[in-house]
Amino acid sequence: MGSRKVTSAADWQGKNITVAGLGVSGISAARALAGLGASVTVVDGGSGAAHQERAASLESAGVSVRLGDAETLPEGTGLVVTSPGWKPSSPLFAAAAEAGVDVIGDVEVAWRLRGPDAAPWLAVTGTNGKTTTTQMLASILHAAGLRTAAVGNIGTPIVDVVLEGDDAYDVFAVELSSYQLHWAPSLRAHSAAVLNLAPDHLDWHGSMAAYAADKGRIYEGNQVACVYNVADRATEDLVREADVDEGCRAIGFTLNAPAPSQLGVVDGILVDRAFVPDRQKQAQELAEISDVQPPAPHNIANALAAAALARAFGVPAGAVREGLRAFRPDAHRIEHVADVEGVAYVDDSKATNTHAAQASLAAYESIVWIAGGLAKGATFDELVGAAAKRLRGAVLIGADRELIREALARHAPEVPVVDLDRTDTGAMSEAVRRAAELARPGDTVLMAPACASMDMFTNYNKRGEAFADAVRGLGSTRA
Repeated sequence: MGSRKVTSAADWQGKNITVAGLGVSGISAARALAGLGASVTVVDGGSGAAHQERAASLESAGVSVRLGDAETLPEGTGLVVTSPGWKPSSPLFAAAAEAGVDVIGDVEVAWRLRGPDAAPWLAVTGTNGKTTTTQMLASILHAAGLRTAAVGNIGTPIVDVVLEGDDAYDVFAVELSSYQLHWAPSLRAHSAAVLNLAPDHLDWHGSMAAYAADKGRIYEGNQVACVYNVADRATEDLVREADVDEGCRAIGFTLNAPAPSQLGVVDGILVDRAFVPDRQKQAQELAEISDVQPPAPHNIANALAAAALARAFGVPAGAVREGLRAFRPDAHRIEHVADVEGVAYVDDSKATNTHAAQASLAAYESIVWIAGGLAKGATFDELVGAAAKRLRGAVLIGADRELIREALARHAPEVPVVDLDRTDTGAMSEAVRRAAELARPGDTVLMAPACASMDMFTNYNKRGEAFADAVRGLGSTRA
């Protein structure tokens, strides 16, 4: 990034800035920058009624908006601020590069707007578990009496929170996607965690190596701790490659007994062997597995990562326990819906890729699996091979269900499969009914689709709601 970093509000005065995208983060950045005296133009390829309504609101705040053309760089642009989802290959950015204009994201804007006494950032990324871990971290920080907020890829736009002033918060729990990290070259966190790495968003990044490199940016310049997943060597490799502050430590988390400088699990207890006076001989009890809800293995890993970041910030052990006990995950994340005739029904609609689904499947012993949707280029052999012994049956839905059916035929040929060739509003009800027919008392009917939802539903939330409604309907018909 060749141009001078903008480090104070005064530096934005009169600057000609183009904001790419009329979504939540774009609107937030545009309003904030215009409020600081910048001349802001928002560009977006859409032109429908919703876009026009947002444009009118921004124009009343002194922001220019250009709809229907997201490729041409407005004349005189001195900086482009992009919404996270815009691909680096977008024509607008090619035009910016040709003109020698930098492109940054809203997270970078927020970082540059921080004052000299701004709250430190504890940052979280990974292919799966980011939101849950960030919210767990915020809960722990609250339990310690700290003024905090979960921001970044969740909650209030991060630019808005930063502009509340240096004295409004003590510390931020910041979820960061690979998109956001790609556009945030100056970010330097107090401490950061990469939870896991699995192929995802490769159409955006271009390769797994580029995706991993963008995730690894979260470690650059860390001051106290780089938290990594002992079970995922790629996360530790990113720590080794990072340029960090003098004295910054590598801190691992594991579901096994921890080595020195790690957090882990011993006899059902979450323990810390990293932030104790003598980590060679001591371990500090933090919480019990039963304090984490749900106590699925991947969620215990999330809790350990959150605890590691909190401990890096000096949070006492008691606050870790209190924060984890108080925390409840968002809906559709391995959420127990109901028990019907001795069968548990669990909604993990948020498992939109194979890595997330594999973690979910590993949490139960005997499963009737509801899966399918948009595969996004994924393959399912590894997933099915790992879960085969746990499967009582499978019910497949969605556009790419054939890919899962073929993997089941190769790696779990004895598992009965129901293939539902329908996408109407009643499809989920039939899927749940057919799953119930396959299930036996003690089984779990688990919807962990391993696919995106947009072939049949607006989003994963709507898919999860349809599943829950179908389960409740099942209960009433069997009452």
